[in-house]
Amino acid sequence: MTSNRATENQNQTSVSTKERIKSSYYGLLGLHPAASPVEIRRAYRELSKRYHPDTTNLPKAIATNKFQQLNEAYATLSNPERRLTYDYQIGYSRVAVVQPKPNLHQPVAQKTHSSSAYLDPTDRPLDGGEIFALFLLVLTFIGCLALAFVVALTRGESALQPIVKENQTILKQLTPTPISSFPVHNAPPLS
Repeated sequence: MTSNRATENQNQTSVSTKERIKSSYYGLLGLHPAASPVEIRRAYRELSKRYHPDTTNLPKAIATNKFQQLNEAYATLSNPERRLTYDYQIGYSRVAVVQPKPNLHQPVAQKTHSSSAYLDPTDRPLDGGEIFALFLLVLTFIGCLALAFVVALTRGESALQPIVKENQTILKQLTPTPISSFPVHNAPPLS
């Protein structure tokens, strides 16, 4: 009997947590609380285009109210500190509780959550500074290739000849002369 009560309490707790999450900012954006910053931004942009008072067919009062809720949700969830506080308020914990993914029957090839908290580099175009840095790298590489080509043309076949002959002449100049090759003078006897 007590195990049934414990199971019922767990079910009620998990249902109330699910209900809180559905009625939270995550539910408003249609996301799971484990969503990455990129997923939050994408959902906000999509919904803000749909509910912006100037671009929607909804009555202006409803669109304005929904748009303000979206802005408030995005302002909270895009700030890491505010998001952590908000997650604590709605009862969601990233550390203490292991949360299952929303759809366990989804094929592995389709990824639902980002594997990192960093922004996806393919999500945005390169800015001017990054394009300029890539341009400088390509220009440097082409310059190095051109320099190698010019050096190969100017040195010609001498660049391919071994340096052994030059080394042999240098070694002959540096080797000391043996003592037997010096002239020997006969010294007068000592008296």
